[in-house]
Amino acid sequence: MAGAPDPQVLAALLAMRDATDTAPAPQVGDVATRRRNAARMFTRVLASWPPITGVATQEFSLNYDGGTLGLRWYRRIGAAAPGSAALYLHGGGMIMDWGHLGSLYDAAVRGYVAASGVPMLVVDYRVAPEFPHPTPLEDCYAALCWLCDHADELGVDASRLAVMGDSAGGGLAAGVGLLARDRGGPAIAAQLLIYPMLDDRTREAGAAGATLLTWSYDDNVTGWSALLGDDRADGYAAPARVDDLAGLPPTYLDVGGLDIFAPEDVAFAQRLIAAGVPVELHVYPGCPHAFDLLAPDAEVAQHVMAHRARFLAAL
Repeated sequence: MAGAPDPQVLAALLAMRDATDTAPAPQVGDVATRRRNAARMFTRVLASWPPITGVATQEFSLNYDGGTLGLRWYRRIGAAAPGSAALYLHGGGMIMDWGHLGSLYDAAVRGYVAASGVPMLVVDYRVAPEFPHPTPLEDCYAALCWLCDHADELGVDASRLAVMGDSAGGGLAAGVGLLARDRGGPAIAAQLLIYPMLDDRTREAGAAGATLLTWSYDDNVTGWSALLGDDRADGYAAPARVDDLAGLPPTYLDVGGLDIFAPEDVAFAQRLIAAGVPVELHVYPGCPHAFDLLAPDAEVAQHVMAHRARFLAAL
């Protein structure tokens, strides 16, 4: 076990477990049950969050790849636009879309905008297994291009765009950064990778195998298998596989020490540093995956949110 859980985070998770009907963990590959469980859990979490005021939204759409992607623009009311902006890519293990988790992420993005003053664009990207790789990543890259193309309309400086995401969204944010670099696409001023899902090879319990797992190895196998099918991951799907990380934008990365992604995330940060990329890395002992969303009142969750808002505000 990689250290003891943070007491406040543990108390919140135990209280949530006690308030939930227990059921066997879904089998590997059972996407439908994971979607239902996640939607139910985060609906319960969201009920305890205070309302976030002072943030306005505007709906847009992106006609792309024979379909239409929904876009939502968030900005702080009554404040001068800072000029910077971020594309936020929500989590969900590559298998849960805005329809399953949108209420939670709407509140989370409002919180970031209220705290930092930086406006954000969210895209309802398509997810696996209905839409395997590269569709989710290409959807997110298309949203970045849309944001760059509409920068003047939105009052944004196209040279001050960030890409941000958590969990699967963090992996997609890293993939978008690679695509933008390799395609000569929009310049990205920074990437914020929140406990990102980067490596499809994280499939078996290692040193953290006995810890409090809010995203398990079985969950991880399910998500990656849905995304990739029988194909081997390339470096855009699984950025941990990329050989050359030079030329990527300055990076903020945080992860809990009890997260199964901690080893792959720390290794990725170290490789970014070796490639000459400026990196700010935080590892929070005693914290499992998504601890900030599941235990938002814990001191460590407040601490990590303040660091993210600070980094955003400096764009």
